[in-house]
Amino acid sequence: MKLYKLIIIILVVFLNTKTVLSENNIFNVNNIELEKTNISNTEAANKAIKKGFDELIERILLSEDQNRLLKLEPAEIKELVSFYQVISENDSAERDNDKLKYNIFFDKNKFHKLFYEQGIFYSEITDKELYFLPILQKEEKIFIFNQNFFYENWKDIYKKDLIEFLLPLESIEIIEKINSNKENLLMIELNELFKEYTNKNLALLIIDTTNKNNKIYLKTNILGKKINKNISIKNENLNEKKYYEKIIKNTSEEITNIIKSQNLVDVRTPSFLNTKFEISRKNNLVELNDRLKQVELIDSIYVQEFNSQYVLLKIKYLGKLDKIIKQMENEKIILKFEDDQWSIKIL
Repeated sequence: MKLYKLIIIILVVFLNTKTVLSENNIFNVNNIELEKTNISNTEAANKAIKKGFDELIERILLSEDQNRLLKLEPAEIKELVSFYQVISENDSAERDNDKLKYNIFFDKNKFHKLFYEQGIFYSEITDKELYFLPILQKEEKIFIFNQNFFYENWKDIYKKDLIEFLLPLESIEIIEKINSNKENLLMIELNELFKEYTNKNLALLIIDTTNKNNKIYLKTNILGKKINKNISIKNENLNEKKYYEKIIKNTSEEITNIIKSQNLVDVRTPSFLNTKFEISRKNNLVELNDRLKQVELIDSIYVQEFNSQYVLLKIKYLGKLDKIIKQMENEKIILKFEDDQWSIKIL
């Protein structure tokens, strides 16, 4: 009788193993604002969908891939939507009688199919924090914290939330490290500059305006990979403040693109993981299923074998295994490899 109940539970929980487990949050775009005008509800919704689509592909695609999808017709974009919500004034903490707000929920399966057909990778960024220091070289002087337009204004000018630029507080250690390498700032090791954050994403930006031909150097360590670039940004007869603002905006986009490139997901090459889940009061299948729904890179799961003690699961996922493990840990799911077997349990 107990085994019969177990079979029913497993069938209910994992009945359609080839179906995507849940709506993936990365494909949702919230709080899209539109000005209230004399257009119909349908026209307003269509405008919100297009705006949400543009925001989504800017967020998850490399810049060179974005233009390929911007060519889609409105009807094609609408086909990618699962549903949308109009946020009423009662639902919003910030009430504005002159604006409409929408939440757009795009269909993950349909986007995956589109990416598969187009041969496009998308970016799944799990760590948005970037420990970052911009240095200004001007008139043969180095400005780190004080009188450094970039350090003082970066967050005010770049306000997108895809990447969180975390600038360090003024410290003697950082000043000494930079001054000791002032003849060649590119020789500075990022792990030494950001000693407390050696396992994080790191970046150093050097803006050299000593000569007429301004030079911009970018040094990064993203997911443990060192990536350096020289960046060219034309002045186009801008005054100093406007030009510096342009440097912040363009360089932020360049850094974002680098981080995206190190977090790419290829829907054409999924991976599979065989794991054992031991059943107990603490380890129950319903709770496991609920938590797995929140792991965005998991595509689907398959039941391979089961009895009253355990279930063998085959998990289909996208991206790298270490990212899956990290996402599981965030949902208090522990994945371990021991005795030549992957095991999974919940905390």
